[in-house]
Amino acid sequence: MNTHSSFNKDLLIALAGLAILVAIPFFSPGRVALDFVIRLAAFGLFATSLNILVGYGGMVSFGHAMFFGGGAYAFGLLMQKGGASIPVAILGAILFCALLGFVIGAICVRLKEIYFSFLTLAFQMLIHSIIITWTSLTGGDQGLMGGIPRVWGSLNLADVHTLYWFSCVLGVVCLFLMRTILQSPFGYTLRMVRDNADRAQFLGINVWRVRLYAFILASCFAGIGGVIMALFVSGAYPEFSYWTMSGEAVFMIMMGGLHTFIGPVVGAGLLMVFNDIITRTTEYHGLALGIIVLFFALGLKRGMTDFVVQIYQSLSRKGARS
Repeated sequence: MNTHSSFNKDLLIALAGLAILVAIPFFSPGRVALDFVIRLAAFGLFATSLNILVGYGGMVSFGHAMFFGGGAYAFGLLMQKGGASIPVAILGAILFCALLGFVIGAICVRLKEIYFSFLTLAFQMLIHSIIITWTSLTGGDQGLMGGIPRVWGSLNLADVHTLYWFSCVLGVVCLFLMRTILQSPFGYTLRMVRDNADRAQFLGINVWRVRLYAFILASCFAGIGGVIMALFVSGAYPEFSYWTMSGEAVFMIMMGGLHTFIGPVVGAGLLMVFNDIITRTTEYHGLALGIIVLFFALGLKRGMTDFVVQIYQSLSRKGARS
């Protein structure tokens, strides 16, 4: 399949998915489904952006939530204290995450495997500490209080339906952009670096630069996920940038699958459903969730979408032989 036909196919899938999402409020008038999809847009972008590093770049980051929280805080502060409009605040959050990703990535991507993972975790702990201690700016452990202005002209994001459609459009557009980037020559170069960095460098590829670009891209898309979450809760909280949030993103990838593009979004939905069910049915939240994650990691030995794709390919091969 050539690049042009692949692009058209991805575009049609994105438009079809968006059409289905846009139609949901007409069939489900309650808030439960709308709130779920808004959160899924935020966490789906967060997990998919992390998979740019993990699945496509071979860089396991334990500190990716610093960009999710950084985007939420940058957007909230620009709206609340800077008086910026919604588009300007979103652009400002993206630029902030890009700058943060550049500074941190320039240091971290030089390292390999566990050293990269723990250094990203150390930077995340630093960012979280700054958020907690800089009370006059961030509100400390109370978060940004007082709400975020969510009206821009005729666009009223305080209305749940408007916020729902806005989140769906923003989420689908960002997923399509990530897919397009990963199917571009840059995306295949990133895979080459993941599979054999020494060979890629021998071929004249600047490995550090490719990894840095991937790190910055992942930072920006994670920040957009944080923007959606900030709009949803009308604020920003230190938990958005805590290490457990990064752990949840890793769980989302493990449960959904890191070898298929849509896997992290599926994993985000699964983790949200399990979280909601477990919270309502038992007080042993950590134990129950741990058993579920172990089932995916040890039982299926892959994420849900990877498992489905493998079964489909196996059945296709059997059908071809017969």
